[in-house]
Amino acid sequence: MSLAPSRSLFFLAFMAGALTLGASFYLEFGASLRPCFLCQLQRILLAAFALINLLGALHNPRNWAAYVYGLASMACAALGAITAVRQVLLQNVAPDQVGDCWPSLHYMIENLSFWQALQLTLKGTVDCAELNWTLFDLSLPEWSLLFFVGMLILGILQFSRLLLSRHFRPTSH
Repeated sequence: MSLAPSRSLFFLAFMAGALTLGASFYLEFGASLRPCFLCQLQRILLAAFALINLLGALHNPRNWAAYVYGLASMACAALGAITAVRQVLLQNVAPDQVGDCWPSLHYMIENLSFWQALQLTLKGTVDCAELNWTLFDLSLPEWSLLFFVGMLILGILQFSRLLLSRHFRPTSH
């Protein structure tokens, strides 16, 4: 039994990312849920993840390029998982331990350095700690964490498959 080629796996990851991104826009504009700073950061990482996998599917890379696409995809998934874990932790602490409300991410970037804005964003705000939507008793950050971990596992499986196929390729004399 042969494993799926890289192009198929990149396309599968792209479709999963695009559908998840579409769902996040539906929740914002259709269900009127306002995304917090960490949600916006996760959305940016999700868009980067989907774009990298789309490029990987279109390019149909071989050898080293497949590793580059795979590593970039896994990096986006890992960073997305980290931000989702941070938001899940914020939702499970006492409200007095969460940071104050801030005007907007755009305002912070204009008035602070990029790194200061990113640092404040990762600290979280009251908006990030709100639990305003659940599905099957899981909050949005928990669903986001599940998605990013699932895509990270898919990337690790694809990456290890590429390494094993290269390492155990029969040699011809």
